[in-house]
Amino acid sequence: MAARLWRLKPPRVLRCPVAAGLADQPSQLARLTRAQQRDGVRHIILNNPTKRNALSLSMLKCLRDDILHDIESKALRVIIISAEGPVFSAGHDLKELSSEQDMKHHTEVFETCAEVMTLLQKIPVPVIAQVNGLATAAGCQLVASCDIAVASEKSRFATPGVNIGLFCSTPAVAVGRALPRKVALEMLFTGEPISAHDALLHGLLSRVVPEDKLEEETMKIAHKICETSRSVVALGKATFYRQIALGLDDAYKMTSQVMVDNLILKDGQEGIDAFIQKRKPVWSHTVDRVCK
Repeated sequence: MAARLWRLKPPRVLRCPVAAGLADQPSQLARLTRAQQRDGVRHIILNNPTKRNALSLSMLKCLRDDILHDIESKALRVIIISAEGPVFSAGHDLKELSSEQDMKHHTEVFETCAEVMTLLQKIPVPVIAQVNGLATAAGCQLVASCDIAVASEKSRFATPGVNIGLFCSTPAVAVGRALPRKVALEMLFTGEPISAHDALLHGLLSRVVPEDKLEEETMKIAHKICETSRSVVALGKATFYRQIALGLDDAYKMTSQVMVDNLILKDGQEGIDAFIQKRKPVWSHTVDRVCK
């Protein structure tokens, strides 16, 4: 039923606020990303295939605004990021990093990119990368920064900056946290791509599927998340990223308190009551607390 609703219910189309304000600029800027939302799932599409979906400053700003649009709405449960064309993203637009641009511009590019990448883990809803093709440099960083990543069998991943004299230091932050150190360093030192199956083996991806099953399998994950409480998932996501940076004792101390806090939530008690009563829970998706 959920899959049928996805096809039949008309989407709510979102416009990139940055691009919308660029009426005097080339029209292609208004199409750097596309976003639509149905049944709790926001699908953001990188839409500049002729430039290999480069994460230009304009693209990054559009992506940031598509992510943040109405982010606290209970109607939003999951974000999926995908791309048009055979390349998911080739990373930064190197023309923006040339000597034609000054250091101030270079700084803005990397600061905006870092903001977007960290934002993916700070927002309250899960973010899924849906990859069908090549993801390199900051494009690989984007995949590594998402909470979940599903890729087609033909996809490949690389951090090739070293080969053009610009080491992938910022992509290394996300890649180095998603992959074992020696695998990440081999990618960074050689620039050689790894296959989707190797990326899955080493932890960069959640699953690898045939190309014709990519959207279907991604949506299965998204719809499963939509069956849960938004507030409980938000609490769990925030806690996961907090505890992963702590030592073992501190992590258990912090998460034990979060479990107690979770039980105070209205949805925490609703889930337990529904389980005991053998019925489906009716989520409020709020942070309302029970009085006890």
